[in-house]
Amino acid sequence: QVRVVESGGGLVQAGGSLRLSCAASGRTFSRYSMGWFRQAPGKEREFVAGIRWSGGTTYYADSVKGRCTISRDNAKNMMYLQMNSLKPEDTAVYYCAAEKEELRGGSRWYGDFGPWGQGTQVTVSS
Repeated sequence: QVRVVESGGGLVQAGGSLRLSCAASGRTFSRYSMGWFRQAPGKEREFVAGIRWSGGTTYYADSVKGRCTISRDNAKNMMYLQMNSLKPEDTAVYYCAAEKEELRGGSRWYGDFGPWGQGTQVTVSS
């Protein structure tokens, strides 16, 4: 298993930027594709961005494409989400997680990921 701790959230005005970090534990981090998800109050957890275990392929939800960049540093067991041009509708708790099966990738379904961290709150004011 890859356990994670998210950080970097905060309060920002619309149009601003934030960089979320995901610190992972486990020697096999480099064998797992990773993802960022978010959950707003009263809504289901939704996919935001993913990156394959090799780091060579990234994929995004349409709602954030062009505004967010996911990256990872396998040497440091870290993953990041750079978010620009933030909108009030981006307000949510953001979670990172590894895919449950190693050496796979491409899933956008939260059921394929876990275990989950505590999340980090992102609030975008208008």
